[in-house]
Amino acid sequence: MKVVIISQYYPPENTLISPTLARRLAAKGHQVRVITGYPNYPEGRLFAGYTQRLRGRERDGQADVLRVPLWVDHSQNVARRVLNYASFAVSAATAYGFARGADVIYVYATQMTPALAPWVWRLVNGAPYVLHIQDLWPDSITGSSLVKRGRGTRIVDSLLTPWLTSVYRHAAGVIGIAPTMVKTLIDRGVAPQKAHLLYNWALEDALPGPDEPEVNLPSRADATRILYGGNIGDMQDLETAVRAAHQARDAGIHLTIVGDGVALPRVRALAEELGSTNIEFKGRVPRAQMHEFYGAADYALITLKDLPTFRGTIPSKFQASLSHGVPVITTVQGDVRNLVEDLSVGFTADAEDVNSLEAAFRAAAGTTSNDRVCMANRARDAYADRFSLESGVAAIEEILLAAAQAGKQDKRGRRKSGVTSAVS
Repeated sequence: MKVVIISQYYPPENTLISPTLARRLAAKGHQVRVITGYPNYPEGRLFAGYTQRLRGRERDGQADVLRVPLWVDHSQNVARRVLNYASFAVSAATAYGFARGADVIYVYATQMTPALAPWVWRLVNGAPYVLHIQDLWPDSITGSSLVKRGRGTRIVDSLLTPWLTSVYRHAAGVIGIAPTMVKTLIDRGVAPQKAHLLYNWALEDALPGPDEPEVNLPSRADATRILYGGNIGDMQDLETAVRAAHQARDAGIHLTIVGDGVALPRVRALAEELGSTNIEFKGRVPRAQMHEFYGAADYALITLKDLPTFRGTIPSKFQASLSHGVPVITTVQGDVRNLVEDLSVGFTADAEDVNSLEAAFRAAAGTTSNDRVCMANRARDAYADRFSLESGVAAIEEILLAAAQAGKQDKRGRRKSGVTSAVS
């Protein structure tokens, strides 16, 4: 196939799915082109060594990468964030010449705006496109701190919903990352035969080998070490985690927070205000180094606020934890909670509930070493069975092949219809 991948984020930005897919598809013999922006996420500052131009060309292994300009921002200012999303969408839409001749277009939709380009192109008989949705819109916008509740959410919903409905209708395939998300997409008009459930994968470069019989867990004589690694934003609700860890300090709970984000100063200030001695902050580290922190952790913490949109999402840190054989403690309701409980790979708590999370921390601390080893090995097995990179890439390749084939048949049908009309 000739595949075009559209993703606002791409290395050297800390993103996983789109570059892995580009490299794996290219290694399988497909011709891969990538349309992306100039790197600035998550700091909201252009990376060193880059200057924005109308077009920037790079190579990522066998993949041909085109960078298009965008408004650089990752603040909490609504207008600037809209400019960031919209500017990439418009810039990508002007790159039709780069995408011409594609058999299929894959859209990595962390937000839905990258779908603008293939949607416009499809309306003028462009290539079929497949959406890989990471966050449901408009839910993730109206439920965020960017938009004021009430009139603001109604305006956003009225503006986005008609366009999103058209984007879904014209897509050749729509991939959701959680069962509830897929059900919601079908309820919103995605044809059931076009809807696919596909769990995200984790960074697998530093994982233990498949022949290792057990997970090597660190000594826990001094404490039960809990790791939070990822974005520290308003939606992650780490204030609840800090309060719960502080209250459970007598149980030997030690919380390590790795990452950065807009809420970090507030979360750090809360820990200092409480006088917590069992909570430490490590700042941002390269994704490839996270295996060192997982290797030293007894449990991984996964938190989100209790919003309806989060019940149908699975944060990438969940797969990362399972892939490293680290049991989890989660406050994410819906699909994540169901998976943790069904697979017996950790502990669950109610969202935004300090006492409930404290109880989960204490239960984790009271778990025997043997039970913890069993949970860890179940976590690794679950990742291999449901979330692995190989199975994920193979599934996307199959979806793209089907979309490309359907697109070719559609073109042949249009040409045949055109000939018939001319003759008649």
